Amino acid sequence: MQLAIKGRDPVEVEPGITVRELLKKVDGKGQYFAVCVDGQVADADLPIDQPRSVELLDFGSEMGKEVYWHSTSHVLASAVKRLFPDCKLGIGPAISEGFYYDFDRATPFSEEELKTIEGVMKDIIDSDLPFEREALPRKDALKLFEKQGESYKAQLISEIQDDEVSIYRTQDFVDLCRGPHVPSTGRVGVVKLLSVAGAYWRGLETNPMLQRIYGISFPEERELKDYLTKLEEAERRDHRKLGVALELFSTEESAGPGLVFWHPKGAVIRNAIEEFWKREHVKRGYQLLYTPHIARADLWERSGHLEFYKENMYIFEIDEQLYVLKPMNCPGHILIYKSRRRSYRELPVRYAELGTVYRRERSGVLHGMCRVRGFTQDDAHIFCSREQAPEEIDAVLDLSLYMLKAFGFEDFSIELSVRDPSCCDKYAGDDAMWCDAEDALRGALERRGLPFKRAEGEAVFYGPKLDIKLLDALGRGWQGTTIPFDFNLARRFEVTYVGADGKPHPVFMIHRTVLGALERFVGNLIEHYAGEFPVWLAPVQVRVLTITSENLPWAQEVLRTMEEAGIRAEGDFRDETIGSKIRDAELQKVPYVLVVGKREAEGRKVSVRSKKRGQLGTAAPEDFKQNLLEEIEGKL
Repeated sequence: MQLAIKGRDPVEVEPGITVRELLKKVDGKGQYFAVCVDGQVADADLPIDQPRSVELLDFGSEMGKEVYWHSTSHVLASAVKRLFPDCKLGIGPAISEGFYYDFDRATPFSEEELKTIEGVMKDIIDSDLPFEREALPRKDALKLFEKQGESYKAQLISEIQDDEVSIYRTQDFVDLCRGPHVPSTGRVGVVKLLSVAGAYWRGLETNPMLQRIYGISFPEERELKDYLTKLEEAERRDHRKLGVALELFSTEESAGPGLVFWHPKGAVIRNAIEEFWKREHVKRGYQLLYTPHIARADLWERSGHLEFYKENMYIFEIDEQLYVLKPMNCPGHILIYKSRRRSYRELPVRYAELGTVYRRERSGVLHGMCRVRGFTQDDAHIFCSREQAPEEIDAVLDLSLYMLKAFGFEDFSIELSVRDPSCCDKYAGDDAMWCDAEDALRGALERRGLPFKRAEGEAVFYGPKLDIKLLDALGRGWQGTTIPFDFNLARRFEVTYVGADGKPHPVFMIHRTVLGALERFVGNLIEHYAGEFPVWLAPVQVRVLTITSENLPWAQEVLRTMEEAGIRAEGDFRDETIGSKIRDAELQKVPYVLVVGKREAEGRKVSVRSKKRGQLGTAAPEDFKQNLLEEIEGKL
């Protein structure tokens, strides 16, 4: 039969040719290691028969990376079982950057043991062992893993509803797995095991603590070296380390995980962000709100959150009634909108709130400021007519891009999440509303020439959405702006406006956050600037230093001049060497240092030192103050 392969000329093959055989036939250079058949990655021994579409996959594709890294996780598990036969297997998926595998072992893995495991993985890769799939009746698979003492695999099998399950063998190693995998271990190039961390089985604190080994693999050595270089840079910028070193925030175990304590310097940054955010929103016609942190559970039942998000909500009892710590701000804004009748002449109504919400995240996914249990969203909801929606989307996108640029973010990715066309009945709202909403979101992006990825099936059930993800030093995306339509809440709460005909009409409701969670945004900011904030955001903008105590009166006068101008300044008048004081200011990443010595005091000037530009010479405090205020006003 003739096989049409994406991006290639058709090729003549035998009917029922397997993926493994196809790769041998068409890939002389060994670049490809998987095949996507009719939209699904196929197992190496799957026969291909009259497919609608066939695509060869290499490491350059997302699906290819997932297969590659998942296969490497099996190589890791095989190596661990060779070295530590009593170690029990958990799970080993591909993740956004590499892979991990969970193991139950009495003693923690050491750094030396990781190196030994890497060596055995290399031996397995060099042996070029085939990944062989085998389908077993569920009861036979259960017996197999119970006999091997693999209690975690047995638990997984007991939860599978299908009569048949698949396992994969590589020589004497066997693992429960859906697959698919690369044809053989030899298709894996170079491997590096990165770290070990504790992880509860299935992510539940009541389950045993397992050891999770993280790793990465690439086809070429140079790719691994590039990644490790980026990893070093990411560690240098890690907000969890810098945040503590710069005294910006902390998480306190005694208070509970996933809760951020803003220290004075961190609070200064947050306040600067909030003031800028409020000013820009008021300029654009938003009305600022405050809503309670708790509400009766009935409200969340009506909104649908109890049905869809109950496991992530904090529920408690007051006066024999159930209440909820709010996980979202939407219902509160709706209640304010519905507090009286609204006319079409009032639309659009734009409500905005820096609203703190609480979500019951599992401890295993908590990550500094970027994944927490209590956070403040720069939330807003726009109530408008269907005709007004495109213009409102344009305005939201303009605001988002303006805000991100003001904070120095230029490296981000954009996704347009839409319905899965094969199961439209699973989504709220009619086809016309979905088409209008998708057109409004896509049109806003296309009019600005912004590249975006269309993600079918990634829409939330209540509407399509647009996501802007900020990229960190490793290229990982962190949620920033999100703009979803909502055909669900407006309907559930009967949110309407009175039209020109005097009749009620349903509103189009647009949710949106521009910065996202302030905690996550500040975490991203710390990493983006490696803690060296632009002057307008820096918690301390100027530090005044004295060379000797004799210069103290003039230094104190200079400090007052800065403070009275609204500049965030502090003095270092300790009995230390000037070199030591300058080093301390450098470590705290203070943008400007003003040194006062005998010569400066006599001339009523200061010696100016910039963190970025070095020594700038002497200046009168008034001149320096004026230049600095202009720099702050320009968001530099």
